[in-house]
Amino acid sequence: MSTFLTQSAPNTSTSMAPTFLLVGMPGLSAVPSWWAIAILTVYLLSALGNGAILWIIALEPVLHRPMYFFLFLLSVSDVGLTAVLMPTLLGLALADAHAVPASACLLQMFFIHVFSVMESSMLLTMALDRALAICRPLHFPTLLTSGIVSKICLAIAFRCLGLHLPLPFLLAHMPYCRPQVLTHSYCLHPGVVRLACPGAWAAVYSLFVVLSAMVLDPMLIFLSYGLIGRVLQGLGSSGDRWKAGQTCAAHLCAVPLFYVPMILLALIDRLRVPVPQPAHTLLSYVHFLLPPLINPVLYSVKLREMRQRILKRLQPRKVGCVQ
Repeated sequence: MSTFLTQSAPNTSTSMAPTFLLVGMPGLSAVPSWWAIAILTVYLLSALGNGAILWIIALEPVLHRPMYFFLFLLSVSDVGLTAVLMPTLLGLALADAHAVPASACLLQMFFIHVFSVMESSMLLTMALDRALAICRPLHFPTLLTSGIVSKICLAIAFRCLGLHLPLPFLLAHMPYCRPQVLTHSYCLHPGVVRLACPGAWAAVYSLFVVLSAMVLDPMLIFLSYGLIGRVLQGLGSSGDRWKAGQTCAAHLCAVPLFYVPMILLALIDRLRVPVPQPAHTLLSYVHFLLPPLINPVLYSVKLREMRQRILKRLQPRKVGCVQ
């Protein structure tokens, strides 16, 4: 890796070089086979778990409701995110391939952030769904109709695609004053923006896009659960409070799992906190790879209806004997 750095260090070009260099996890080049096995295991388990969620929701008509439709889209975002991360992760693990073409880097960057913002949007939408279901149970069917759900999906699609589509084009034509060495194992636009010359206005746009998911979504989720908590306190029976709270249990676990590493990464990057490179890289792996792995377990275990449908599908069917 040191040769890559020394080769790119003298580069003072003000235009984007044909390749970016990925740092990866220091020290893992000595054990590439074990590292590749670990990455493949995480990917396959994530694909299996999220695939099961998608399969069950698609096949069971009783699950064709807003809450499970949002869960379906959450699993889509998890599948897409892990699939987009794999090329560079496996390239580093199997072939110690640090160099990635600039066009491929920008394409990976675009899809990573599209699926990340999609996941954040779905977590926010699911929190609002639970808040409406618990705070306005009698009006819930009329508040969240299929037409409203369609409009929510269109708004999320615009947010994911519309906000991120300009970034690859802006970054491709931005002047660069630093060596094109990225501190992660994949391409992220805060890392690419940091390499630009001072005064590049694309950096402001990048910050706006990041803050929209990192600040706005957690604040609205926190507000939603504040309303839910106030309603639960007013319920007379502890059994009713427990039953209502159980519908939010999986989501309450998924929210910090996604946002805490993301916020820590953003603070480290923006405030230039001196964190060792292995710890920084490991935190980014936790942020991007752990939620797709854990979310299917959370939702299949905590949601009773989902758990029952999965077990029903897994049970062997009884075939009657013909006399």
